[in-house]
Amino acid sequence: MQIAIDGPAGAGKSTIAKLVAKRYKITYLDTGAMYRAITWLIDHLQIDFKATEEIIEQTKNAEITFQDDRVFLNGQDVSKEIRMPKISEHTSDIAKIKEVREILVDRQRKIAVQDSVIMDGRDIASVVLPDADYKFYLDASVEERGRRRYEELLEKGDPSKSYEVVCQDIQQRDYYDRHRKESPLICTKDAMIIDTTGLNISEVCEAIYSKIDEDKNDRSLLKRQN
Repeated sequence: MQIAIDGPAGAGKSTIAKLVAKRYKITYLDTGAMYRAITWLIDHLQIDFKATEEIIEQTKNAEITFQDDRVFLNGQDVSKEIRMPKISEHTSDIAKIKEVREILVDRQRKIAVQDSVIMDGRDIASVVLPDADYKFYLDASVEERGRRRYEELLEKGDPSKSYEVVCQDIQQRDYYDRHRKESPLICTKDAMIIDTTGLNISEVCEAIYSKIDEDKNDRSLLKRQN
């Protein structure tokens, strides 16, 4: 089984994807974390974000693995580091590089061939898993997504940005994601759209569970009839 979840920053993709993965006992692959890991690596090595060739080479040699909701880069746990504001600001610089996307997408597809997976990102349904069994597009207003991100920063003890600045960052990220040349953020025609504005986590999950379980029941009934 392959499940694709797409949507803009702060729509709740990762949180929901993890819960869906547990529900159906399948592998959760945070594709966004892979781009964040490369971004952290480039920043850590003090490589200019415009040095495309160096970034591509580093990506080729980087080993990114997941274990118990933690992200490892070349054996080092970078789960916290990749969520820092500076990394969020530059992830789009990495994600827009065609060769970097090709390398990481290839790795993501290989994992999907081996296991039942759920992936979340910007181009899962459109590029990474175009033949996914289930496709969902999570969205929310800029204000709602800004509030979520702002509260996350406060919980982490980082009051460096105001709510207004966080919203501006999200709007800028949205623009980059939707207008980048390589694999822009889009909602595919066959995806189920869920506006998470005003919904809690359980309500969003239930919408996804209902769709998957209903489909499974229909397939089971059809199989018995045949």
